[in-house]
Amino acid sequence: MGEEDYYLELCERPVQFEKANPVNCVFFDEANKQVFAVRSGGATGVVVKGPDDRNPISFRMDDKGEVKCIKFSLENKILAVQRTSKTVVLPEKRSLKLLKSHNLNVNWYMYCPESAVILLSTTVLENVLQPFHFRAGTMSKLPKFEIELPAAPKSTKPSLSERDIAMATIYGQLYVLFLRHHSRTSNSTGAEVVLYHLPREGACKKMHILKLNRTGKFALNVVDNLVVVHHQDTETSVIFDIKLRGEFDGSVTFHHPVLPARSIQPYQIPIAGPAAVTSQSPVPCKLYSSSWIVFQPDIIISASQGYLWNLQVKLEPIVNLLPDKGRLMDFLLQRKECKMVILSVCSQMLSESDRASLPVIATVFDKLNHEYKKYLDAEQSYAMAVEAGQSRSSPLLKRPVRTQAVLDQSDVYTHVLSAFVEKKEMPHKFVIAVLMEYIRSLNQFQIAVQHYLHELVIKTLVQHNLFYMLHQFLQYHVLSDSKPLACLLLSLESFYPPAHQLSLDMLKRLSTANDEIVEVLLSKHQVLAALRFIRGIGGHDNISARKFLDAAKQTEDNMLFYTIFRFFEQRNQRLRGSPNFTPGEHCEEHVAFFKQIFGDQALMRPTTF
Repeated sequence: MGEEDYYLELCERPVQFEKANPVNCVFFDEANKQVFAVRSGGATGVVVKGPDDRNPISFRMDDKGEVKCIKFSLENKILAVQRTSKTVVLPEKRSLKLLKSHNLNVNWYMYCPESAVILLSTTVLENVLQPFHFRAGTMSKLPKFEIELPAAPKSTKPSLSERDIAMATIYGQLYVLFLRHHSRTSNSTGAEVVLYHLPREGACKKMHILKLNRTGKFALNVVDNLVVVHHQDTETSVIFDIKLRGEFDGSVTFHHPVLPARSIQPYQIPIAGPAAVTSQSPVPCKLYSSSWIVFQPDIIISASQGYLWNLQVKLEPIVNLLPDKGRLMDFLLQRKECKMVILSVCSQMLSESDRASLPVIATVFDKLNHEYKKYLDAEQSYAMAVEAGQSRSSPLLKRPVRTQAVLDQSDVYTHVLSAFVEKKEMPHKFVIAVLMEYIRSLNQFQIAVQHYLHELVIKTLVQHNLFYMLHQFLQYHVLSDSKPLACLLLSLESFYPPAHQLSLDMLKRLSTANDEIVEVLLSKHQVLAALRFIRGIGGHDNISARKFLDAAKQTEDNMLFYTIFRFFEQRNQRLRGSPNFTPGEHCEEHVAFFKQIFGDQALMRPTTF
């Protein structure tokens, strides 16, 4: 299997710690994501390492018996050590104060540090779960709920095992994940993962069922809002996305794996030691090992090898594993690092080898612009709220975060469309259809189309002499009026004479000031177009000769400079009876330049009658 096929990988820089052995015990703290290596009960040292810790923490403590659990408080301020089932020791003397207590028979518990929620397993079957939420030093009791256990043979008593429960935040909501090894319906084979939504207020509700279609040993992770299910027997993993459309039966949604099952990408353990030794080839890591322990959301620990990894999703391989472009876009738009992958998908669907049909291209553009519009609306609402002074009265008002799923017009233009129109092998009708499809999609979502997209359409039409189509697009306002577009049309007059009138009509509709149009044309080095425009509206007797001569000189086109210079000589002759410029026009530099290039004899002589 090539590297392009693996869509899950272990992080490049894992946390390394001393392997578990008879002398060294290893513990993991889920709140701080720290590994504790405790040697000889702490007497010969405790080393604490976390994914973000540049420097590990090392200390010693008296060996007062076997350590069952060891943890730091947040920010590593207080150490707690548990050596018996009923005592927790704080090495520093501190006073503790009981804030609140609840009497419950507890079988086991599970804590989710991200949401500060603890789940307590109660009752004989262990399947009634009582959640508590901690916030600002208070503990609030949430409604308890029951996990539906699968039917079991009469000889065995069903019970809920702690191993089959996980808690994780998915798309900003807290879920309890239950790994049910046998489906509740007798006709369905294979295990499934049942997701219970645990809201801050209100009852817990069963929402999703992930169909695994296999049995055996499983482990769960959550990465980038995807539920990853590892299967030890086949040494493969699958991913589920609860945002993708599933089968809804009226109460829960059933989901199947997004992609075919694949192994995590093979991982090489680098050889540590001096440079001479490290020339040995790295050792392949045993994936899906029985010594692996999985923690939420994305942690895999191999105590026997002394590694802690974060699991990661690779998006590039998914592009070729998910042929349905609409579903692929739905999937990618929910991922954190999606921008460049989405742009490459867009380029790929417009390539000669993988060309998609227009309806598919339209679907992709619509999905992109749906996200873009959501962001624009959120920005606008935020700006209006700030203007109305609500930001002071409502501290919850936050500026919308621009995620990588927001691809604006400049992204699509720069990375996709500008390169696409340059492809000589593409039929020009297809090129124009794609450009118009993107513009249609923007219009559909009421997003103002940027002028450079209209310019791209016009340049493509002109390149292929499709002036009749250009005329129609303008006539029926398929291309929206704008000043830059009008200036572009003015510059096309020499190729297509009606463009001049089309441009003037557009400028009239825009009620544009004439001098502003001249400025825009001159800034784009369209000196002749500017002159034609000003003559067309009868203002050529009052314009500044110097401004036009400056612009003509900047183009470094000597013949253009000659034409403009001669035009103003003729104007001077007509208005004042002499072709010479007056001192007030400040054109001495341009007269000298003209003489230098064309000679004194080229200057116009005064005409006498």
